Amino acid sequence: VFSSVTSVLNMSIFKDQFVLEDLIEEFKKKSTALSFGPLQSNGHISVQGSFPAIELLRDFLLLKAKSLSEKDKREESRSHQRPKRRQQQHSLTTGTSNFIRDAGGEKQVVVLDTDIYHYMKYFFPRTFLVNDDVVISDITDGDITMVYIENAGSRSDAGQVLRVKEKIENQSMKLHNALRKERIYFKEHVRDEKRRYKWVCESLKPHYPSVLVIPYDTHIDVIGNSSETLEFTKDVSS
Repeated sequence: VFSSVTSVLNMSIFKDQFVLEDLIEEFKKKSTALSFGPLQSNGHISVQGSFPAIELLRDFLLLKAKSLSEKDKREESRSHQRPKRRQQQHSLTTGTSNFIRDAGGEKQVVVLDTDIYHYMKYFFPRTFLVNDDVVISDITDGDITMVYIENAGSRSDAGQVLRVKEKIENQSMKLHNALRKERIYFKEHVRDEKRRYKWVCESLKPHYPSVLVIPYDTHIDVIGNSSETLEFTKDVSS
């Protein structure tokens, strides 16, 4: 059994989107069970720690790289379209999970698609309902949300943390197979248009009780099952 492993990460793929030193500092805060070496000029950095902790960092990096790739594709597609309101379908990323064992007990981490996380929080809040022995926290970074589940005290049952993690994981997988996201871009970024879309969405909500609407400065995300999401988007656009 390996009590500790060392891995070399190639961070150079992130250099165009992030300041690598700041990104590594973020990793250090999120992965306290790992030890990081100095960042090399070629973007390589050595990381040492338990195998589960290394796996968790790997999953986070893979999802972060995927989110950047999808963002680049959206930006490229957007640049080739006329500046008018348009709809766009988006896939929802599956979540991954892992755990870190430390001196205080077991900490479970679930990596979720942010849209699925919002949907769960809104329609399935009991998924995140825990007793005083368990603490849940989250960190959202664009398309990815990290959900941390850990013991509140040394006397807590580690099995509770695992059960909460499994409940979140199972619910997210069900939603991933059922949900669809449509994106409606604003024609013009003016207050009146945004207000009109907000009013239309609010008026339609009673007819689509399972649809989640998330407004942003440049667009509206509509999340729900396939048929309701499509119908809602058509009604908004009509």
